[in-house]
Amino acid sequence: MIRNINQLELRPLRYFLVLAETLHYTQAAEVLFISQSALSQQIKQLEHVLGTPLFVRTNRRVALSTAGELLQQEARLILKQLDSSMERWQLSLDGVVGQLRIGFVGSAMQAYLPPIIKEFSNAYPKIRFHLEELTNAEQLKALEQDQIDIGFMRSNKVSSEIAVKAVYRENFSLVLPLEHPVTAGNFKNMGQFSEASFILFPNENSPMYYQQIQNLCADYGFSPRIAHKSIHGPTIFKLVENGMGIALVPNSLKDDKNYRIKFIELAKEPHKTELFAAWKKQQQSMSLQHFLEFI
Repeated sequence: MIRNINQLELRPLRYFLVLAETLHYTQAAEVLFISQSALSQQIKQLEHVLGTPLFVRTNRRVALSTAGELLQQEARLILKQLDSSMERWQLSLDGVVGQLRIGFVGSAMQAYLPPIIKEFSNAYPKIRFHLEELTNAEQLKALEQDQIDIGFMRSNKVSSEIAVKAVYRENFSLVLPLEHPVTAGNFKNMGQFSEASFILFPNENSPMYYQQIQNLCADYGFSPRIAHKSIHGPTIFKLVENGMGIALVPNSLKDDKNYRIKFIELAKEPHKTELFAAWKKQQQSMSLQHFLEFI
């Protein structure tokens, strides 16, 4: 039981979180730019206020107690809420009426998102954007932890708390080294590449996208032989350029200006790749509600 809740201060909570992450007094003190004795004093004061030990200390190591593990979760929420509230206050003070935090996979920023953001910015010039490129899995985690307001990903596998909407559908493009004998003129179908080595996005990062490529190849009687994996378009293009394999990417990622590679758009293939918008169903942000009108 908290004996003196009115004595609970924010600074010891911040110090506690740093120590909980490092589990090392000297390292935590260096991160916080305070002395080790001052950190120890703050932690003891916090434990006194809460009425329970937060760390198990021995001569060799420091570990979180059960109470400390539980406090770590709550302290993160408390400080995150405070930081968010103060940021909203500062934005209001500066005349900005809101903010919108957007996560996205790289291909979303090539064709779909820029005109949407530009149109929205013209309609709501006082709403500030925070953009962050994240994988599908990272976006879902960020949504659950309220670190972003909306994500744009190539997956529609979400929890029941998340709303999802297909916003953009496009063709795949085959990526080949510039000197490869197959060209747009003599290309027939993907069956020509049954023995090729492929460079793909990892299954664990984009299972739906990965499965679409598997299905596309399966239509021609083979499973792609995966030589390398990458989540970044530029890395994939560089590997293709250097003869490490071929690739299949969303057509919007096409970039034949900066690499010695060529693209063959698979316009006749029934398999397409989709971009999905995802956001928390209970998200009450007016900035997000306005933005949803544009997608």
